[in-house]
Amino acid sequence: QVQLVESGGGLVQPEGSLRLSCAASRRVTGPYAMAWYRQAPGKQRELVASVTSGGGTNYADSVKGRFTISRDSAKNTVSLRMNSLKPEDTAVYYCNLNVVLNSNTRVNYWGQGTQVTVSS
Repeated sequence: QVQLVESGGGLVQPEGSLRLSCAASRRVTGPYAMAWYRQAPGKQRELVASVTSGGGTNYADSVKGRFTISRDSAKNTVSLRMNSLKPEDTAVYYCNLNVVLNSNTRVNYWGQGTQVTVSS
């Protein structure tokens, strides 16, 4: 089992910045990906950004150029730097860890979520 603990959410004005962090309770070995998802009221959870154990990154079109995901394998953490925030970025942000156990099996872990509110 792996526990994920997020931090860094809060209230910010439009065009402001926030940094979210997620710490895993233990080191993960083997192929994996860590990601940030978000869910706004009345909407489905969506992928915001992801980073693989190999360092590859992926971003939702809506956040490209504004958000940056990074990981620190030594500290078992993943961060999301969010710049130029917009009201439509308001959501609960969830940290996700997806571990590849074998060619047929993956295991998903989720954090408890952290609220990000962008409002003047």
